[in-house]
Amino acid sequence: MPRIVASGSRNRAYKDFCTALKKAADNEFVVLLVDSEAPVTTDQGPWSHLKGRDHWDQPEKASDDNVHLMVQCMEAWFIADRGTLAKCFGQQFNANALPAREDVENISKPDLESRLNNATRAANKGKYDKGRDSFDILAKINPQKVMSASLYAKRLIDTLLEKAAT
Repeated sequence: MPRIVASGSRNRAYKDFCTALKKAADNEFVVLLVDSEAPVTTDQGPWSHLKGRDHWDQPEKASDDNVHLMVQCMEAWFIADRGTLAKCFGQQFNANALPAREDVENISKPDLESRLNNATRAANKGKYDKGRDSFDILAKINPQKVMSASLYAKRLIDTLLEKAAT
């Protein structure tokens, strides 16, 4: 069964990934999943993007299948399933405050954070709090909707399904 390890900071996630990759048995598949934090050009692979942005070297045992970028900010995946987001926050959630674009990978982090705060400001649950809300919402959103709105999400799911089948 898959196991998810939330490492905290971005750099800690990379270090934990490198350690896990070194210790992995032949039948284990290790994945680094991080926000892209910035737009990714179509001619860039994930390791190239991370080298340019974070100065992270691709570990010797790692391939492109071992690294997956989310969006500039994880919360952009929530935008793909506005119905679930509205259910999570209850009455007074203002969906009209959210970005209207379907290409969630191109929503900038500052724009998304501002709009999510505005959408949840008067909600019954209160304003969005990453620590309190992010993993709960992530577990509830519809993966099909996210995969339709995010090529990165589709790539992640396709890779995991392929590795599980082998």
